[in-house]
Amino acid sequence: MLKRTLALAACFALSFAASVTHAEALKELKVSAIPDEAPTELLRKFKPLGAYLEEQLGMPVKFIPVSDYAGVVEALASDRLDMAWLGGFTFVQARLKTGNAIPLVQREQDQQFTSKFITADPNVKSIQDLKGKTFAFGSVSSTSGSLMPRYFMQKDGVVPEQFFSRVAYSGAHDATVAWVQAGKVDAGVLNASVWQKLVDSGKVDTSKVKVFATTPTYYDYNWTVRGNLDPELAEKIKKAFLALDPSKPRDKEILDLQAASRFIETKPENYKGIEESARAAGLLK
Repeated sequence: MLKRTLALAACFALSFAASVTHAEALKELKVSAIPDEAPTELLRKFKPLGAYLEEQLGMPVKFIPVSDYAGVVEALASDRLDMAWLGGFTFVQARLKTGNAIPLVQREQDQQFTSKFITADPNVKSIQDLKGKTFAFGSVSSTSGSLMPRYFMQKDGVVPEQFFSRVAYSGAHDATVAWVQAGKVDAGVLNASVWQKLVDSGKVDTSKVKVFATTPTYYDYNWTVRGNLDPELAEKIKKAFLALDPSKPRDKEILDLQAASRFIETKPENYKGIEESARAAGLLK
């Protein structure tokens, strides 16, 4: 009886210590995003969302920039981040590395995302016209700027390293557009959302740079939390995203900056196709 009492007391003490440590760890929500655009742009897009989440969650929300895609995955896996904006491929990497990363929400258009192939060469009308020319992807870990365009090209018999004279990686979608517009490469590929944003803001000269092809659709971006985050907090975060209403001016500002019409729930199964594509392209072992 005494042994049982002592055992229960020990379990209680351990449980209490764990809960105290857990509570201390959640004094602020640490958030980041894959660096698929310039750091200043990522921070500008996040500020109103961060302020909204602080109100909804009742805790400080801190945005922590990272230098590369792998850094986001590592930070989630080591609990240095609580939540991150991930591309489909980065989510797959995070899920495989951690075993329990949880995708909470995605934008409505992330169910049917596409990539745009662009060029400033008026003679280029299709991928086949780029034989022997130079080509730029975004980051090697980018779903929309590398993995899925590569996957669809390979399905059509185009192996980039054999087909183009040179393959380069710009590191970000906006950088790919800048390279194409400046003539640094003959063509490139980036995600449809960033392309439209650059066109709408006048940051690309569409009299020079044009879209000449679009990929089939695939699942892409989502907001993911680490698997050991307090489930109640994860649910509150999800509800906060789902509550954003485009009919309300403040919410619409947040959604517009996220290039979202609204957020919807998502699940790990949605990204099985991305994982299969990555394995087929030789980017996952």
